[in-house]
Amino acid sequence: MNIALIGYGKMGHEIEKIALGRGHKIVSIIDVNNRHDFDSDAFKSADIAIEFSTPDSAIENYHKCFEANVAVVAGTTGWLDHLDEVKKACEEDGKTFFYASNYSLGVNIFFALNKYLAKIMNDYPDYNVSMEETHHIHKLDAPSGTAITLAEGVLDNVERKENWILETESKPSDLAIHCIREGEVPGIHEIVYESDADVISIKHDAKSRKGFALGAVVAAEFAKGKKGFLGMKDMLNF
Repeated sequence: MNIALIGYGKMGHEIEKIALGRGHKIVSIIDVNNRHDFDSDAFKSADIAIEFSTPDSAIENYHKCFEANVAVVAGTTGWLDHLDEVKKACEEDGKTFFYASNYSLGVNIFFALNKYLAKIMNDYPDYNVSMEETHHIHKLDAPSGTAITLAEGVLDNVERKENWILETESKPSDLAIHCIREGEVPGIHEIVYESDADVISIKHDAKSRKGFALGAVVAAEFAKGKKGFLGMKDMLNF
């Protein structure tokens, strides 16, 4: 498979290594200094582009891919206010777009576990639920896309919670998300249910970027030849 990389930071380098190891070819690499290469024959020869850039540039990158008729695996978060226009391009123009807030298999198992626990805890109002997430200092969005997905899993299943809010809840119906940015932490997410009697918590701690990069390459393999707006629920049985 011919792959284009958009964004060539630490994630881009890790994706390149894994993609080459799985027998794929990197035909184009686009970063901040060579954005004109979206118009190149090399980029247009890609079956799919794997994009890990910045929230500010993401939506423009996706439209550039659509113009070149290149499918997209999107790894950037913080751009979801443009989600409807991406879905419209998939539905009306036959484009291919795969999005996940987190590409790690372990995190997606964690998403399922979070929803299951939330369904149970809905019947126990003595427990208040909150969340903490920690990422490296280079991460530009807060809360992370993973934290928002986890929050949505709680809000969909715990009736006493209505909205997520940064840092500190202002009313009982708020789900507080505390965000920490330090060092080179790949990603830690913890959901906590606390009562006067005890604490129940679940936690995912990423050891490195490898799991995210592998998931993105597997998503590209899955998306090749397909049409429409795709996600982890399409790829994973659970």
